[in-house]
Amino acid sequence: MDVIDKTIKYLGYFTAFIVAVLVLLVVYDATARYLFSTGSIALQELEWHLFDVIILFGIAYTLRENAHVRVDIFYVGFSQKTKALIHLVSSLFFILPFSFLIIYIGLDFVAMSFVQNEASSNPGGLEYRFLVKALMPLSFIFLSLQALKDALLHYGMWKSL
Repeated sequence: MDVIDKTIKYLGYFTAFIVAVLVLLVVYDATARYLFSTGSIALQELEWHLFDVIILFGIAYTLRENAHVRVDIFYVGFSQKTKALIHLVSSLFFILPFSFLIIYIGLDFVAMSFVQNEASSNPGGLEYRFLVKALMPLSFIFLSLQALKDALLHYGMWKSL
């Protein structure tokens, strides 16, 4: 389980790095567009792809850090045993089945994009769109691993309380 924890931690660090790269890219793109009346379709599409990386890889890291969205107004008053049970049930019956579905559908989605050699329809746009589409099943593999780790952790907590 330590391997999963470290992998997701470094995935979060990678995602933070991509945020910094995206900020620099947006500043460059806006400066070029508004001060020098020039721009690049490929750079704009790269911004979208980097945003995809941030969102998709940030999901597992957010779960690892217990920073996901929930209704804290109710959750804060629950006992530790109830909180552990909520985490266990949500991991096993919501996160894992949804993740497996996205992985299953996403693999065909990526394969079709690869076979078609899908590229941007915009002139000057990016090629190899299957690479960014491959992030979808990959990110949900990471999420599944984190949810499985959490389920085992919270099951142990629930049994011991």
